[in-house]
Amino acid sequence: MIEPVFVAWRAARTGPGTAARVRDLRDIVNAILYVNRTGIPWEYLPHDLPPYKTVYDYYAKREVDGTAQTVHDLLRDKARRAQGRPATPSAAVIDA
Repeated sequence: MIEPVFVAWRAARTGPGTAARVRDLRDIVNAILYVNRTGIPWEYLPHDLPPYKTVYDYYAKREVDGTAQTVHDLLRDKARRAQGRPATPSAAVIDA
């Protein structure tokens, strides 16, 4: 469900440095989730994850082209359906 979004995004990338895919996409996503979960700066990613500049490059490009929002929407819909609720929310809460 979500993996095809990432695969299509990676296949659509063109330009210098995109021909040789050196890093596993799962490692990139795991590193992005690690930064999100822990709140650490990108530079402090553990050494068993890909280099922070590579991870941030993937993250920044996904934010700009809307892929991150697409994945967010897919995960939200999946979580809502798992709880027996409609896929799209019917109301919003605004906190001032």
